[in-house]
Amino acid sequence: MLARITGMSCSSIFLLLAGSAVFAVSAAAQTWSIRSSGIDTNLRGVSAPGDGHEGTVWVSGSNGVVMVRSDLGKPWKRLRVEGGEDLDFRGVVAFDESKAYLMSSGEGAQSRIYKTTDGGTSWKLEYSDKRKEFFLDALQCLSETDCYALGDPLDGRFVILHTRDGERWERLPTAGMPQALPQEGAFAASNSCLQVDASRGLYFVTGGGTARMFHSADFGDTWSVRDLPLLRGNASSGAFSIAVKGGNIVVTGGDYQRAAASRDSAAYSRDGGATWRPAVEPPGGFRSAVATANGTRLIAVGTNGSDSSDDHGQHWKRIDSGSWNALTVGKSGAWAVGAKGTVARFE
Repeated sequence: MLARITGMSCSSIFLLLAGSAVFAVSAAAQTWSIRSSGIDTNLRGVSAPGDGHEGTVWVSGSNGVVMVRSDLGKPWKRLRVEGGEDLDFRGVVAFDESKAYLMSSGEGAQSRIYKTTDGGTSWKLEYSDKRKEFFLDALQCLSETDCYALGDPLDGRFVILHTRDGERWERLPTAGMPQALPQEGAFAASNSCLQVDASRGLYFVTGGGTARMFHSADFGDTWSVRDLPLLRGNASSGAFSIAVKGGNIVVTGGDYQRAAASRDSAAYSRDGGATWRPAVEPPGGFRSAVATANGTRLIAVGTNGSDSSDDHGQHWKRIDSGSWNALTVGKSGAWAVGAKGTVARFE
């Protein structure tokens, strides 16, 4: 499946932790500061909790890496998940410095959902499936007890897992979901191919020979599906990420094997996903993650750089040429993560 293949204003300040030296690069009045994180691994998960926890950030990635920092001035704390030392943790959703969900991706039992309530001192394995075809792509939550996870198709339909109490996970019925197309799947690239909106329901996007958006306004009973005007046609292309804010929806993607190809790498809808248009001025290449920063502003990141849009995704302006996998926006600002343990923050 596809998941298996994936490996601001001019005064905005970005703080990046990566590389081995500290230096600044100024472009279009944007100042960058780069430092070493001390972890040489591919990071794909990042979560910055909201109100009251402005300094807390969680990140996760390959080789069983999970880290948390409860204060922006303190060093990262490396956490250990017993039995998960070799897992690829592609999604993390945190609520404060103590409580977080963690999702790993991989075939069969390598895809798991964990939970901690003591800051990562201990982890409870809440869900796994030994079937080889089982593969988790993304995890999103409405609250500490109401969460959803997306998996690649089983028996022709995508897997949606749901917990109502933060303990027990069950697969939602699939009778109302359209069949997946041949070779269609979701990308476990940034933990953002799935979005959950309290008033508008569930959304997820797909790729691989196609690019589509699935939407369920009733949280899983019935579904609609729309084609997206994004790059498609092979297993490495399609829709990778979706950002929802009211009726304004933006999707990004492209072809991760052709990271510099910007054509059809972003699209937007102003009517809740009923109709779509390609970005008038697209991002500078493949973008694996997109998130709403504030108001009409969005940020998109990918392996050849990042971009911002101030008009709901119609026009994009280049921010940098770094290599990023995932993105989140919290009270402490926007955070991005990437290869070689790169963690980035800007305000």
